[in-house]
Amino acid sequence: MAASLLFKTLKSIRNPYPVRAFTGHLTRHLSSTATAHQQTQSDDPSSSFTFSSSSSNNESDGSIFIKGPKQETTSSSVTMPMSFMTGSIVGKRFYKQVTTREADDGNGWTVMLDYRTLKTPSKRPLKLPTLGLAKAIGAEWDCQQTDGIRPFTMPLMKLACTALERVPLTRPKIIEYLTKKFNQDLVFCRVPNDNDLTSGVHERQVKKFDPLLNWVETEFGFKPVVYSSFFGGKQEDGLVKAVENLLKITDDCELAAFDAIASAAHSLVIAIGIFRGKLHIEEAIELIRLEEDFQMDRWGLVEGGHDVDIADLRVQISSAAVFLGLSRRF
Repeated sequence: MAASLLFKTLKSIRNPYPVRAFTGHLTRHLSSTATAHQQTQSDDPSSSFTFSSSSSNNESDGSIFIKGPKQETTSSSVTMPMSFMTGSIVGKRFYKQVTTREADDGNGWTVMLDYRTLKTPSKRPLKLPTLGLAKAIGAEWDCQQTDGIRPFTMPLMKLACTALERVPLTRPKIIEYLTKKFNQDLVFCRVPNDNDLTSGVHERQVKKFDPLLNWVETEFGFKPVVYSSFFGGKQEDGLVKAVENLLKITDDCELAAFDAIASAAHSLVIAIGIFRGKLHIEEAIELIRLEEDFQMDRWGLVEGGHDVDIADLRVQISSAAVFLGLSRRF
């Protein structure tokens, strides 16, 4: 469902090819993404956001905001799980029309649910950098059914909340974590080539990964180290530092998208490849699933397992790439 809503979202905005920029050479350094660190309540294991038609007793601006769970909620509020991919249906659709408008200060765009402004967890307007991104998130809200709001069908909304609320507070930790995991990158790992069970995978890895590693060497000036240990290897300090510097020059939307892709792909290199225009989304998914697809070709697809994993991966990678493309000011 999330994939179909994402397709409807792209059709609803003026530019139907928001990721076209990925296919060409990007002249500036791009980076991205960060997945929000989810907090849980000690007395309630399922922390949540609340979408309410009034922000507090002393506020009368009639806006919609997202906030943490309260001990008491009004009948006009809708509580949504903080994990946007739970598969839950929460509340009922409490609005009729979704629109977008320029922010009051002229710096960004906001989403309107009826006459109310959608707000972030800290009760600030959900101010987005471009009209395209605002329309896309508005389309996610507009596609919600009358019987309930399905947060797992709003990946762009999730990324926007992450970029606006979590990334500014945790930017150093996100960069530190991504840099630390870089040594265990998926594309650096090679399976053994000494038996029939793994030789086929090894051949695919050499064919598909080596061109990407050669590109990394060209881009950063250091040749990546290939290893066969499950626990990873040690890359040259110069390469690690170059990747870290790339992450540091990202804006919040870019870092949010970068972290989302790197987390889904288990590969910072694949994330860099997407944002530098080296990899298309489908090419990235093929690299991520290289070993699993080999096993599927050999042993067959497990319904309810492999097919679900593939669909989930497509949503995660595609939505983060679309979010990045729509958040850019050209």
